[in-house]
Formats: sequence, structure tokens, C-alpha cells
Amino acid sequence: MNPPTPLLFATPEDAEAAFYEAIAKGNMNALMAVWADDEDVTCIHPTGQQISGLAAIRESWRQVLSAARLKISASRMTRWQNVLLAVHQMVENLQMGDEVAGPLLATHVFIQGPHGWRMVCRHCSASAESVQPMPGSARRVLH
Repeated sequence: MNPPTPLLFATPEDAEAAFYEAIAKGNMNALMAVWADDEDVTCIHPTGQQISGLAAIRESWRQVLSAARLKISASRMTRWQNVLLAVHQMVENLQMGDEVAGPLLATHVFIQGPHGWRMVCRHCSASAESVQPMPGSARRVLH
């Protein structure tokens, strides 16, 4: 039996959209498909705990997704990209049931490899103050 063919994310934006869609659907397999197949991947949730490695990241997201159905609206503040690396800085507002949290500041780091773009780092933390999108950045409700 052959392993499933990995999804090909042609752009970092494709990988990011798949990440948010997987969260909205509570789809753990789709969420983990966005991450690079590398044990050096890192995720920092708003709680501040650094989680390293695919197994630990999978478990942390399993706990998050089992606690509540999430809706995230996000706007991109800044973006840097070259041939192999992309960094996106986002402002997120999170809705868990009737509870709304935010704004949260998120940074996503993507690398390009043989299977397209994959996330290697997500760092999300609460903002100390209200954050306004930069002029010209579109606010997108992702889910």
C-alpha cells in the first residue's frame, strides 16, 4: 500500500488558506498536511508554550480542536517572501462558540520544498492593544 500523495501548495497563501480551512472544519489531517515534514517545526499558541516536533504539534491542535469549534477572521499585516522562505504577519480575531478573543498577533513561516510550500513555524500571541490593518491590506474572513 502506497502512502497518500502529499498535497501540493503552490504558494504560501495556498498553505495558509488550507490551514485556516482545516481549523474551521476541525480537520486534523488537513491541518497537519500544511506543516513541513520536519521535527524542527515549532508552534507557539497564545498561552505562550513553545511546542516543537510534529507529534507534539498534532497533540496540541487535537486538544484545541476538541475543546471548541473555532472561527477565525484574519487580516494580513505584512508579508516577506523570497524563493524558498515566506513570512506572514497576521491579525486574528478568534470566536469559540459565543466567546470572542482578540486581537491576536500571528506569525506564519513557510518554506518551499519538494511538495510545495509548508509551514515550519506559527507563533500566536495576544495583542497588548487594538491593532489596525496596514493601509491597503484587505481584511479577509477566512472562516
